[in-house]
Amino acid sequence: MRMIKTGVAAAALLAAGAASAELTGNVGFMSNYVFRGVEQNDSSAMGGLDWSYNGFYLGVWGADVDKGLEIDYYGGYGFDVGEFSFGVGATYYDYTDNFDDNYTEANLSASWKWFTVNADIGKYDGFGDDQDYQHYALTWEYEGFHLKAATFEDDFDGSYYEVGYSTEVGGFDLSGAYIYSDDDLVGGEDNSNLMFTISKTFGILD
Repeated sequence: MRMIKTGVAAAALLAAGAASAELTGNVGFMSNYVFRGVEQNDSSAMGGLDWSYNGFYLGVWGADVDKGLEIDYYGGYGFDVGEFSFGVGATYYDYTDNFDDNYTEANLSASWKWFTVNADIGKYDGFGDDQDYQHYALTWEYEGFHLKAATFEDDFDGSYYEVGYSTEVGGFDLSGAYIYSDDDLVGGEDNSNLMFTISKTFGILD
Protein backbone atom coordinates (compact mmCIF):
# COMPACT_ATOMS: atom_id res chain seq x y z
CA MET A 1 0.00 0.00 0.00
CA ARG A 2 1.32 3.44 -0.91
CA MET A 3 1.44 5.00 2.50
CA ILE A 4 0.19 8.22 3.85
CA LYS A 5 0.67 11.33 1.95
CA THR A 6 -0.46 14.58 3.27
CA GLY A 7 1.19 17.75 4.16
CA VAL A 8 0.00 20.91 5.63
CA ALA A 9 0.95 23.52 8.12
CA ALA A 10 -2.68 23.98 9.14
CA ALA A 11 -2.06 22.73 12.67
CA ALA A 12 -0.34 26.03 13.43
CA LEU A 13 -3.60 27.83 12.64
CA LEU A 14 -5.92 25.85 14.89
CA ALA A 15 -5.58 28.48 17.60
CA ALA A 16 -6.07 31.41 15.24
CA GLY A 17 -7.64 34.18 17.26
CA ALA A 18 -7.28 37.52 15.50
CA ALA A 19 -9.82 40.02 16.84
CA SER A 20 -10.01 41.67 13.41
CA ALA A 21 -9.78 40.19 9.92
CA GLU A 22 -6.24 39.43 8.84
CA LEU A 23 -4.81 38.09 5.59
CA THR A 24 -1.23 36.85 5.46
CA GLY A 25 0.98 35.10 2.93
CA ASN A 26 3.96 32.82 3.39
CA VAL A 27 6.76 31.43 1.26
CA GLY A 28 9.55 29.03 2.13
CA PHE A 29 11.85 26.16 1.28
CA MET A 30 12.33 22.71 2.84
CA SER A 31 15.59 20.78 2.54
CA ASN A 32 13.42 17.70 2.18
CA TYR A 33 9.67 17.51 2.56
CA VAL A 34 8.68 15.03 5.29
CA PHE A 35 5.15 15.04 6.64
CA ARG A 36 3.81 12.72 9.31
CA GLY A 37 6.93 10.62 8.99
CA VAL A 38 6.73 10.06 5.23
CA GLU A 39 9.13 11.73 2.78
CA GLN A 40 7.39 13.53 -0.08
CA ASN A 41 10.34 15.10 -1.92
CA ASP A 42 14.11 15.54 -1.62
CA SER A 43 13.60 19.31 -1.40
CA SER A 44 10.56 21.50 -1.83
CA ALA A 45 9.46 25.10 -2.30
CA MET A 46 6.22 26.04 -0.55
CA GLY A 47 3.81 28.92 -0.13
CA GLY A 48 0.34 29.78 1.07
CA LEU A 49 -2.34 32.30 2.03
CA ASP A 50 -4.20 32.45 5.36
CA TRP A 51 -7.23 34.48 6.43
CA SER A 52 -8.38 34.69 10.07
CA TYR A 53 -11.07 36.51 12.02
CA ASN A 54 -12.20 36.05 15.63
CA GLY A 55 -10.83 32.52 15.80
CA PHE A 56 -12.11 31.43 12.36
CA TYR A 57 -9.55 30.70 9.66
CA LEU A 58 -9.35 29.67 5.99
CA GLY A 59 -6.23 28.92 4.01
CA VAL A 60 -4.54 27.35 1.04
CA TRP A 61 -1.00 25.96 0.99
CA GLY A 62 1.05 24.34 -1.75
CA ALA A 63 4.39 22.60 -2.24
CA ASP A 64 6.15 20.74 -5.01
CA VAL A 65 6.30 17.00 -4.40
CA ASP A 66 8.21 14.23 -6.16
CA LYS A 67 5.91 14.54 -9.18
CA GLY A 68 3.73 17.63 -9.58
CA LEU A 69 2.21 19.76 -6.82
CA GLU A 70 0.37 19.25 -3.57
CA ILE A 71 -2.34 21.84 -2.84
CA ASP A 72 -4.07 21.86 0.55
CA TYR A 73 -7.28 23.69 1.45
CA TYR A 74 -8.28 24.08 5.09
CA GLY A 75 -10.52 25.94 7.47
CA GLY A 76 -11.76 25.85 11.03
CA TYR A 77 -12.18 27.56 14.36
CA GLY A 78 -9.89 27.92 17.39
CA PHE A 79 -10.85 29.11 20.88
CA ASP A 80 -9.55 29.29 24.44
CA VAL A 81 -11.15 28.14 27.67
CA GLY A 82 -9.05 29.25 30.61
CA GLU A 83 -5.56 27.77 30.18
CA PHE A 84 -6.78 25.38 27.47
CA SER A 85 -6.93 25.96 23.71
CA PHE A 86 -9.13 23.93 21.37
CA GLY A 87 -9.42 23.69 17.60
CA VAL A 88 -11.78 22.06 15.13
CA GLY A 89 -11.31 22.15 11.37
CA ALA A 90 -11.10 20.29 8.09
CA THR A 91 -8.42 19.81 5.43
CA TYR A 92 -8.59 18.65 1.81
CA TYR A 93 -5.35 17.50 0.14
CA ASP A 94 -5.19 17.61 -3.66
CA TYR A 95 -2.40 16.50 -6.03
CA THR A 96 -1.44 17.01 -9.64
CA ASP A 97 0.21 14.51 -12.01
CA ASN A 98 -1.12 11.47 -10.05
CA PHE A 99 1.57 11.74 -7.38
CA ASP A 100 -1.11 10.65 -4.93
CA ASP A 101 -4.89 10.63 -4.63
CA ASN A 102 -7.01 12.96 -2.51
CA TYR A 103 -7.37 12.99 1.27
CA THR A 104 -10.19 14.56 3.29
CA GLU A 105 -9.74 15.09 7.03
CA ALA A 106 -11.49 16.38 10.12
CA ASN A 107 -8.89 17.95 12.43
CA LEU A 108 -9.26 18.26 16.21
CA SER A 109 -6.76 19.68 18.70
CA ALA A 110 -6.48 20.47 22.41
CA SER A 111 -3.57 22.30 24.08
CA TRP A 112 -2.51 23.01 27.64
CA LYS A 113 0.67 24.92 28.40
CA TRP A 114 3.47 22.94 26.69
CA PHE A 115 1.34 20.02 25.43
CA THR A 116 -0.88 19.57 22.37
CA VAL A 117 -2.97 16.55 21.38
CA ASN A 118 -4.11 16.21 17.75
CA ALA A 119 -6.67 13.81 16.30
CA ASP A 120 -7.11 13.72 12.51
CA ILE A 121 -9.88 11.52 11.12
CA GLY A 122 -9.62 11.03 7.39
CA LYS A 123 -10.62 9.28 4.21
CA TYR A 124 -8.16 8.45 1.42
CA ASP A 125 -9.61 8.06 -2.09
CA GLY A 126 -6.83 5.57 -2.94
CA PHE A 127 -7.33 5.63 -6.74
CA GLY A 128 -10.64 3.81 -6.35
CA ASP A 129 -9.72 1.85 -3.21
CA ASP A 130 -11.16 4.05 -0.45
CA GLN A 131 -9.47 3.77 2.95
CA ASP A 132 -10.25 5.24 6.37
CA TYR A 133 -7.57 6.31 8.82
CA GLN A 134 -6.93 8.14 12.05
CA HIS A 135 -3.78 10.04 12.96
CA TYR A 136 -3.06 10.80 16.63
CA ALA A 137 -0.18 12.94 17.87
CA LEU A 138 1.13 14.22 21.20
CA THR A 139 3.51 17.20 21.03
CA TRP A 140 5.53 18.92 23.74
CA GLU A 141 6.89 22.41 23.00
CA TYR A 142 9.08 24.66 25.13
CA GLU A 143 11.29 27.63 24.22
CA GLY A 144 11.41 26.62 20.55
CA PHE A 145 12.13 22.93 21.19
CA HIS A 146 9.56 20.25 20.42
CA LEU A 147 9.10 16.51 20.83
CA LYS A 148 6.37 14.57 19.04
CA ALA A 149 5.09 10.99 19.11
CA ALA A 150 2.41 10.01 16.59
CA THR A 151 0.66 6.94 15.24
CA PHE A 152 -1.87 5.87 12.60
CA GLU A 153 -4.85 3.56 13.07
CA ASP A 154 -7.53 1.79 10.98
CA ASP A 155 -6.51 1.17 7.33
CA PHE A 156 -3.17 2.96 7.83
CA ASP A 157 -0.45 1.62 10.13
CA GLY A 158 2.77 2.87 11.63
CA SER A 159 4.27 5.43 13.99
CA TYR A 160 6.86 8.18 13.89
CA TYR A 161 8.80 10.29 16.37
CA GLU A 162 10.21 13.78 15.94
CA VAL A 163 12.53 16.13 17.81
CA GLY A 164 13.28 19.63 16.61
CA TYR A 165 13.92 23.30 17.23
CA SER A 166 12.43 26.47 15.71
CA THR A 167 13.48 30.11 15.96
CA GLU A 168 13.17 33.46 14.19
CA VAL A 169 16.16 35.30 12.74
CA GLY A 170 15.82 38.64 10.96
CA GLY A 171 12.13 38.12 10.26
CA PHE A 172 12.64 34.61 8.87
CA ASP A 173 11.35 31.44 10.57
CA LEU A 174 14.03 28.74 10.79
CA SER A 175 13.50 25.17 11.94
CA GLY A 176 15.26 21.83 11.99
CA ALA A 177 13.95 18.39 12.94
CA TYR A 178 15.05 14.77 13.18
CA ILE A 179 12.25 12.35 12.26
CA TYR A 180 12.27 8.59 12.86
CA SER A 181 9.65 6.45 11.09
CA ASP A 182 9.03 2.78 11.85
CA ASP A 183 8.86 0.06 9.20
CA ASP A 184 5.04 -0.20 9.32
CA LEU A 185 4.74 3.46 8.33
CA VAL A 186 7.14 3.48 5.38
CA GLY A 187 6.36 -0.04 4.12
CA GLY A 188 9.87 -1.44 4.45
CA GLU A 189 12.82 -0.86 6.73
CA ASP A 190 12.48 1.89 9.32
CA ASN A 191 14.21 5.11 8.37
CA SER A 192 15.11 8.57 9.60
CA ASN A 193 15.31 12.03 8.06
CA LEU A 194 16.80 15.41 8.88
CA MET A 195 14.61 18.28 7.70
CA PHE A 196 15.51 21.99 7.63
CA THR A 197 13.03 24.74 6.76
CA ILE A 198 13.25 28.47 6.14
CA SER A 199 10.09 30.54 5.64
CA LYS A 200 8.79 34.09 5.70
CA THR A 201 5.30 35.26 6.65
CA PHE A 202 4.10 38.67 5.51
CA GLY A 203 0.96 40.71 6.08
CA ILE A 204 -1.37 41.47 3.19
CA LEU A 205 -4.45 42.85 4.96
CA ASP A 206 -5.13 43.62 8.62
